[in-house]
Amino acid sequence: MPDRYPGYDILSKRDTPSWNAITRAVIEKRLSIEDKPNSFSAAEYETVRLLADRIVPQPVTRSQVPVAALIDDKLRVDQQDGYRAPDMPRQREAWRRGLQALDAESQAAHGARFIELTTSQQDALLDRMHQGDMHHAAWEGMKPENFWRQRMAHDIVLAYWSHPTAWNEIGWGGPASPRGYVRMGYDERDPWEPAEAVDGQEEKVLRRNRHVR
Repeated sequence: MPDRYPGYDILSKRDTPSWNAITRAVIEKRLSIEDKPNSFSAAEYETVRLLADRIVPQPVTRSQVPVAALIDDKLRVDQQDGYRAPDMPRQREAWRRGLQALDAESQAAHGARFIELTTSQQDALLDRMHQGDMHHAAWEGMKPENFWRQRMAHDIVLAYWSHPTAWNEIGWGGPASPRGYVRMGYDERDPWEPAEAVDGQEEKVLRRNRHVR
């Protein structure tokens, strides 16, 4: 898949009027998170890493967003969402129980842990979770479809799109503090936002994006 925003790097805005000190500190902290478990066990961490690969597969041509590490850090600091379904425990317990239940369902269906399955078997189990078609006692009353929607897929997708590498992928202009966005209409773009490369114009856009600030 071709790069839609060749040469664009959101971090080039680091020392420009686009970001203030608070924004820089938030992004720097996010970038400094180490790709290792602190809240998850080593086995849980590997499962979360694999789940991220199935839900938000990443191109191998660029650096990877450390989705598992971002979720692990969210659990470490216990950053809550502020809401949850009646059957859902708090997020640390939900993740622990959900990962154990997923392995229990995997063992019951295939005689192996989730990370040991083929990708088609993994996707089939995740589809069953999404549909609520899982009934192992390991769920302990937590609905599998709620774990999918409100915890697992929710946390994985948000973690992915919270990272500057993902912002480069879609040409997002980044945090709007303090400069803000002015041109908000359909197909409008502020002059410091990147232009998407189309119809062989990648080199032209590459030169333009190198000067975006």
